[in-house]
Amino acid sequence: MAVPAAVVVVPLGVLFLLSGLIVNFIQATCYVAVRPISKSTYRRINRVLAELLWLQLVWLVDWWAGVEIRLYADSESFESLGKEHALVVSNHRSDIDWLVGWILAQRSGCLGSTLAVMKKSSKFLPVIGWSMWFTEYLFLERSWAKDEDTLKSGLQRLKDFPQPFWLALFVEGTRFTPAKLLAAQEYAASQGLPVPKNVLIPRTKGFVSAVNNMRSFVPAIYDMTVAIPKDKPSPTMLRILKHQPCQIHVHMKRRPMNEVPETDEAIAQWCRDMFMAKDSLLDKHLAQGTFGEEDYKPIGRPLKSLLVVISWASLLSIASYRFFIWSALMSTWKGVAFTTLSLFLVTACMHAFILFSQAERSTSAKAAQARVKKS
Repeated sequence: MAVPAAVVVVPLGVLFLLSGLIVNFIQATCYVAVRPISKSTYRRINRVLAELLWLQLVWLVDWWAGVEIRLYADSESFESLGKEHALVVSNHRSDIDWLVGWILAQRSGCLGSTLAVMKKSSKFLPVIGWSMWFTEYLFLERSWAKDEDTLKSGLQRLKDFPQPFWLALFVEGTRFTPAKLLAAQEYAASQGLPVPKNVLIPRTKGFVSAVNNMRSFVPAIYDMTVAIPKDKPSPTMLRILKHQPCQIHVHMKRRPMNEVPETDEAIAQWCRDMFMAKDSLLDKHLAQGTFGEEDYKPIGRPLKSLLVVISWASLLSIASYRFFIWSALMSTWKGVAFTTLSLFLVTACMHAFILFSQAERSTSAKAAQARVKKS
């Protein structure tokens, strides 16, 4: 049953932002006080702190919206999850692919040490972006001249990471839309490349850099393919907040790093070949509605995220009640105005977060749509 978004956004926004600010404050304190002494200890503490925040978003998917994520993987790939460093390379099918990755990482026991290569503006998002910065996400400007050294240094810093981590890399560079697919098909045809039907053309420079800099300490690439069943709606943050369930299929294949070639051009071609294999796999999924039930691996719905949300809600409710009683905030017009302004800011922050996650709001989506109109 759908729920009006406004009924959900304010209370969940208050919970997420208040708990997030507490987590951010502790992260900042540890960054200043602990990291200079022991980076390994800081990372172990930060892993727990990040989970206390990110599990609230996992709860939204698992317990609030009831999104079903069906994982397909061979036994070797499935048993490796969470036990090693890995470079996760996925197609970018929906607005919440990053959140799908978080859920799989949480099931594998490495949510707090999950990282990603993100656009630079992401780190300015209140609470969640700040938390990503403290967790050592890599933020790029989408200009290779500026990003090459940033990416290399960021990857090298992960060499001494104390616990298994996943680094997610969306090499298509943007989310999939029909307009962008058309632009990719036109480019492929003009360059004599295989024309994709279900994926975009990968931008290989970042992948080549990642492989070259991580080859010595990351043993595997997780080839992740995301598909939305054709009879199901595409998942968005707004649908999730409105309590509207959906279904997402994920195929995961472990590829040993030592299988990747050595030269830059060969690595780039290996990446392009991987995406053409994804394209064929998505063709099969479109025809059959599954990645193969023989490889289906149930991932369950653990209680941990539910317990974290209940704990945060109880703690903050008690603290807020005592604060309002102590301050008599609602007894004056200034207090009422302050409370109203605070709720407005919460709503604005959540609205910005939803817009940020939407594919069609991105500049590249608008550019692709303009190109389609011209043609």
